[in-house]
Amino acid sequence: MESTLKKHALLEKKHILAFVLLASCFMWWGIANNLTDPLVRVFKAVFGELSTFQASLIQFAFYFGYFCMAIPGAAIARKFSYKTGVLVGLGVYALGCFMLYPATLLQEFILFCLSYYVLASGLGILETNANPYILVLGPKETATRRLNFAQSFNPIGAVTGIVLCQILIMARMPLDGDGNISIAPDQINEALNIVIFPYLSIAAILVVVWLLIAFTKMPKVTDSHEQIHIFKTFGQLFKRKNYAYAVIAQFFYVGAQISVWTYTNFYIPEHLHVTPEVALQYHTGALTLFMFSRWIFTALMKKFNDHSLLLTAAIMASLLSLSVVFIGGVIGVYSLIGISGFMSLMFPTIFGMGSEGLNDAETKVGASGLIMAILGGALLTPLQGALIDMIGVDLSYLLPLICFVVIGAYAFYRSKNIVKV
Repeated sequence: MESTLKKHALLEKKHILAFVLLASCFMWWGIANNLTDPLVRVFKAVFGELSTFQASLIQFAFYFGYFCMAIPGAAIARKFSYKTGVLVGLGVYALGCFMLYPATLLQEFILFCLSYYVLASGLGILETNANPYILVLGPKETATRRLNFAQSFNPIGAVTGIVLCQILIMARMPLDGDGNISIAPDQINEALNIVIFPYLSIAAILVVVWLLIAFTKMPKVTDSHEQIHIFKTFGQLFKRKNYAYAVIAQFFYVGAQISVWTYTNFYIPEHLHVTPEVALQYHTGALTLFMFSRWIFTALMKKFNDHSLLLTAAIMASLLSLSVVFIGGVIGVYSLIGISGFMSLMFPTIFGMGSEGLNDAETKVGASGLIMAILGGALLTPLQGALIDMIGVDLSYLLPLICFVVIGAYAFYRSKNIVKV
């Protein structure tokens, strides 16, 4: 069906430079997210006493940082401005990257967890401010499509992150005779230096990006004249079913995404009998599909309702998950890759749908709730790691399947309950 969105501009010309700089932030946090995903296997090899569940606590620390900093990110937006929040987020992100250096010198797993927690805390503040900032840079009627367009730069970062991991980390790790990562005690320092090099390089670039944003004139969107009543506003927001259900759907989406990508490097070697480095090439293909699919879905939003596309994507991701669990082999591997194509639509669409019907002040606080839902990555990823230890990698993918069913349920609910903007 023809959409009325065609009548409204996606972006005002005066906001193009601001949009480009903000869209670059979507790429930078995409690099961090996907550079980290394959490292569960690396840390398990470096610190040989760790189980899959224990090694996955890196992901818990990472996404728990998002959860903890979402409300402070919203407070910054309301007290100062979205731009200030973006700058604070970028600064803390860079700080977390630099903290990996002393963690390497001391060779303590807990310090790596702390560094990733700080790094992701910056990302939590950054996302809490950048996502709603994009929403208000143009007409409300095209807000969700504009956010999908900005989020299209995130997969570019995702692909970049996984390629950096493949070239700069996985390809340089010592292997045993079977092609598995094997690190002797005298190789630990070298291996950890390999791990942190990309992060230190990114931190240096972030300093430049921070300066560009700081000295560029951008629209100031703020409620600095208002008192901050974050918890009161949250209470009001969660009385709105659409918003509450969107937060739940986002929790399960992020849990599904991080779990699917983290354990790709476990599933593919087992089914194709290849090394983790080769498996990462398939992961790169999945992220490339994710990137192009987001552009395709953004274009489809000109003609189809966002909730219809979300429901279709959730159904297809569920069917592919069933193939991953019960068919396996080459078909299972390509089904696992295919899931990424349908996941590409989900985060920005759930975010945009959940923000509909909110006023400016509610949008700022509501954004933090939708970012706090990233806690799903912190809780569900270690849970799948524990499932792998107990029942194997194949059956562990029943967890993402459940997540996609929940997302589909939200899309179906949204189709029956249109929010008035």
